[in-house]
Order: sequence, then structure tokens, then C-alpha cells
Amino acid sequence: MSRRAAGPVAVLVGAVLVGAVVLTGCTAPPTATPAAFRMPVTRSVVPLAASPQAPAVVPVPAAAPAAEPLRAVDRLEQSPPARLDVPAIGVRTDRIVALAPDAGGVLAAPDDAATTGWFTRGPTPGAAGPAVIAGHVGVAGAAGPFARLGELAAGDEVSVGRSDGTDAVFTVYRVERVPREAFPAGEVYGDTAGPELRLITFGGVFDRGDGPYPDNVVVWARLAGVR
Repeated sequence: MSRRAAGPVAVLVGAVLVGAVVLTGCTAPPTATPAAFRMPVTRSVVPLAASPQAPAVVPVPAAAPAAEPLRAVDRLEQSPPARLDVPAIGVRTDRIVALAPDAGGVLAAPDDAATTGWFTRGPTPGAAGPAVIAGHVGVAGAAGPFARLGELAAGDEVSVGRSDGTDAVFTVYRVERVPREAFPAGEVYGDTAGPELRLITFGGVFDRGDGPYPDNVVVWARLAGVR
């Protein structure tokens, strides 16, 4: 590839998907306002050339402060996400809202398509199990926070600033575009050996006639440590 939840809830989207959160609504292309996307939910638990006559003297900027080293941990206590950083694709946002399914098991998109949403029926990032953060591709001609999600590659870093002041840092190990109708629920939401993170958005080509995007882009990442 180029560079670049706790209590079961059942939802019907063609068929019941056990353990799944699938983005199945649509973020419209540039000329439209996004409708709510639907996420069927069930879960048990980013040289200066010198002049030949007078070589230029180029000021060297001060080096950026070194990042605080990671501290290895098996898992963290529960604490909601407050900030998301994905340096490889230029994402840095503190616009994270809580997402939870309604009585019918449908998870609506954030009202503001520029925000991301954390699935509150799952663990918080860094706690045991796979935490889920979903986001839009774009709206009204502007790129959404996850417009370039598919450009991530194994080894990229994702950092989630938590409400308790810690930063849970994850390393991407898998990125895949999957058909909505064949969403790998077990792989995305199944139990994990340690804390993991899933980032999910829409994929494929938007079709006004059919409505939703045909695919989802899913990023899998494991906890690397905490700062």
C-alpha cells in the first residue's frame, strides 16, 4: 500500500452484523451537505542554492525539542480521548465527540463533519481492547479529518491525548479498504491481546444514486507506549 464496545447491540443493515461498527451512510461530495452516516453496532465488551560569487548564509533553525520518550505499559485505565494526532497525514484535532448507538442500534455521524467521534460503548484508547474513532472523508469541498486515512502505512504513529493528561501512542500495523457488505467485524472488534486502536472512515467512490460510499477504510494499530 502506498504511503502515503460494552453490552451487545444489534443492528440490521441488510443483515445483522455481530460485533460491527460499519460506516454505512454518506458524507456527500463537495456540492452537498453530509447526511448522517449509519454505523451498525454490536460489541460485547499523517534547498536554497548558494550564489557562486557570494555563498548564502542560511540560518539554521533551532532543533525542535525531542519528544518525550515512550514509557512501556501493558494497558491504561479508562480515560476518554481529548485529542488525536496522526502526523503522517497531517491530522491534529481536539474535536472529538462521543458517539453511541440509539435505541435502534444506529450510530449517527457527528453533526459537524469536521469532527471525529469516539465509540463510547467500547474501551477508551489505551485501555484493554480495541478503541474506535471514526471520522468523515470531507464535506462541502473541504477535506474531512480522515480524508487521507488510506495513506497510512505500517509503522506510522497515532497519538491519542486522553482526558487524564496522558498520551497513548499507537503504531499502525494494518491499513485496509473493505467493502461495507463484507466488513470484517471480528477482526475489527474482536478481543485483542492488548490495547489497540481502530480508525474508520468511508472509502471508494461516492454514488449519489446509491447513497453511501461502498467501502470503509480501516486502520489497525497497537499500543506502543505512553507519554
